Amino acid sequence: MKKILLLSDTHSYIDEQILKFVKQADEVWHAGDIGDLNVTDEIQKLKPLRAVYGNIDNKDARAEFPLDNRFTVEGVDVWITHIGGYPNKYNMRVREMIKQNPPKLFICGHSHILKVQYDEKLQLLHLNPGAAGKHGFHKVRTMLRFVLDKGDIKELEIIELAKRK
Repeated sequence: MKKILLLSDTHSYIDEQILKFVKQADEVWHAGDIGDLNVTDEIQKLKPLRAVYGNIDNKDARAEFPLDNRFTVEGVDVWITHIGGYPNKYNMRVREMIKQNPPKLFICGHSHILKVQYDEKLQLLHLNPGAAGKHGFHKVRTMLRFVLDKGDIKELEIIELAKRK
């Protein structure tokens, strides 16, 4: 069993509120638009991190993290990418790959809109944790946390950090 904290679109912002939830997780996953690598450095001081780079990330983030990160944890096939779309509107770059070999859990960032949606056709769960940072149009900073256990995705929670100032 693993407790996962999922965040995205920090845009160089990390604070004690985010780190409090990092400390409660077994692993942290970041779905891109990290910004300053200080964000991922702070997380990695506390917990194992899996991440991808996003469209605003510079050459340093792109050297450290991949565009796509596909792996298996607790029997769950996971694919994280920053710009991936969502069920029935997948991004052109991933559309054929996801149809040919769908993961059980498909994670994206980019939109700053928290979304949890099941794709009946491909039988996968799509997650977008919204944005944990302060840059963007979103009004509330959000993250997701959940448990992976022997092939199951369970105990999914929305974390609302604070209204963006």
